[in-house]
Amino acid sequence: ALCQGRVVNTSQIDENELIGQEAEQRFPAQIGRHRVWLTIKGQRLIPNAGVDESNAAGYFVLWPIQPQQVANQMRRHLQQRHGLTHVGVIITDSNVTPLRMGVTGVAIAHSGFLALRDYRGANDLFGRPLRMTTANLGDALAAAAVLAMGEGSEQTPLALVTELAHIEFQDRNPNAEELKALAIAPEDDLFAPLLTAVEWISHT
Repeated sequence: ALCQGRVVNTSQIDENELIGQEAEQRFPAQIGRHRVWLTIKGQRLIPNAGVDESNAAGYFVLWPIQPQQVANQMRRHLQQRHGLTHVGVIITDSNVTPLRMGVTGVAIAHSGFLALRDYRGANDLFGRPLRMTTANLGDALAAAAVLAMGEGSEQTPLALVTELAHIEFQDRNPNAEELKALAIAPEDDLFAPLLTAVEWISHT
């Protein structure tokens, strides 16, 4: 985001207006004591459309433009510049989990590895077939990376995650089918009764 110049001076625009511009959809009203906008952006439920004022010294920091394309370019650069073969890239942000205090890292884009590990059809320890379990490796790695980078004044913008099991590297960008598999339609989501009960305001 910083390399793209995706920052806006806080004196130049109202934060609520900026969030409305950045969100694909938003809840009709601000929520909670901190007056946060609940929004949908990049097929993800996230506060304030990713607009962040922390560690920005008078600026709002926005998501990168086309973060998936950026992740692909970063992976390709690392391969060409350093001759790496097994390398993946994740662009992260912080997000909240319903009914849990605090934030954790999530992946808003990835490249160079399979982000999902599908356990459906496999057996558990006792031979019972798994029917629903799919591991989101992208978000799991993002959570570990953000833990290492920190959320405050640590000044650690990058994390190198190595020697992990269950990662299947790909010498290519994720394809459209793999990216589509990361998202769930609101009506099929576990939280469908909440998500579909709201008339979300769409922004184009």
